[in-house]
Amino acid sequence: MDAPLTMPPMAAPTSDSRTGLSLSPRALYEEVAELLRHRIFKRELEPGSWIDELKIAEEYGISRTPLREALKVLAAEGLVTMKVRRGAYVTEVSARDLSDVYHLLSLLESDAAGVVAKKATDAELAELVTLHGELEEAAKPGKANADAFFAINERFHMRLLEIANNRWRDQMVADLRKVMKLNRHNSLLKTGRIDESLQEHRAILAALTARDACATVKSMREHFANGLEAAA
Repeated sequence: MDAPLTMPPMAAPTSDSRTGLSLSPRALYEEVAELLRHRIFKRELEPGSWIDELKIAEEYGISRTPLREALKVLAAEGLVTMKVRRGAYVTEVSARDLSDVYHLLSLLESDAAGVVAKKATDAELAELVTLHGELEEAAKPGKANADAFFAINERFHMRLLEIANNRWRDQMVADLRKVMKLNRHNSLLKTGRIDESLQEHRAILAALTARDACATVKSMREHFANGLEAAA
């Protein structure tokens, strides 16, 4: 039986100072999974590093049972690797893993982009134009910030998927993007990659607004091919 939380019943949820996210008694293991997910994406838990269950449980004021359930969730997402008699480690993404992930994302997201080019409303395309404008702003000389650019870039891709409206594809992309995030920041930090990515987004947007599905699919595939080259 799980040991009780260190916080008293009905007390205010505890929080992780690194992320500002809170731990609530409801679905505790999911809250813990989200906290750890953020720490992995922020590189506070580096790829290949051992996850000290005892230390983390003490930090969050919880028993190890919900923590272990959270680690199972992250393992299913590919962010954590469980090793027999050795515990949990943040997943290290191999070159083969990265190639496979980018290949599948290219297929799925280019297909979604083609659907959007043909079926999106004018208002939906306007949303993508607005998001692209934010991307342009984040990439301006003197303002370029990899974290901000990455966040807006992801919002653009996620909104495009929402407009394409296929929940099965959305779920697959969400899982694949979690693995991609283990490496993505490194690719954007490479000299000139932000400018290159911006140019690729311009081509995607131009094809979308022209409602040219073939050109949109082609531009999206080129975007992922270049992204993989930068990430390798």
